Amino acid sequence: MNKLSEKKVKEILLIEDNPADVRLMTEVLKDINIEKNITVLEDGEKVMDYLLKNGQFVNAKRPDIILLDLNIPKKDGFKILEEIKTSNALKTIPVIVISTSNSQENIRQAYMLHANCYFVKPFQLDEFIRIIRSIEEFWLNLVTLP
Repeated sequence: MNKLSEKKVKEILLIEDNPADVRLMTEVLKDINIEKNITVLEDGEKVMDYLLKNGQFVNAKRPDIILLDLNIPKKDGFKILEEIKTSNALKTIPVIVISTSNSQENIRQAYMLHANCYFVKPFQLDEFIRIIRSIEEFWLNLVTLP
C-alpha cells in the first residue's frame, strides 16, 4: 500500500473540563467509523505544553482538529485560541469551539481570534450528538487537513 492510499489515524484534541461533556463527546466520537486517537485535556495551562511537545508531552502527536470549550480552568479558551492561531507552528490546526455560551460577544471574539467554527452546546442530547457527528463528517471525512 502506498503512502497516499494509507488511512491515517486522526488525532483529536478535546479541551474540556466538564466530565459529562467529555464522556458524551468521547462516546459519540468512538462510534464514528474512522481510526482515531482522542486526547482530553481539562486544564488550559497544559494545552500549549501539549501542542508544543514540552515536558511530559514530548511525545504528543499533532492534532488534526481541536475541540475547544471556552470555559476551562487556569487559562480560558480565548487565550488558548489566541496562542494557537498566532503560532506559525500551530495556526493551521482547525479549532472548533464548542461552548455553552450563545453570547454574541463571545461568538464574535472567537471568530476574531480565528476559530474555524463555533457551536453552542445544546441542552438536548440528540442535538448534541448531531453536532458531534456533523463535526466528524465535515472535519474528519470531507475536508483535506494539513
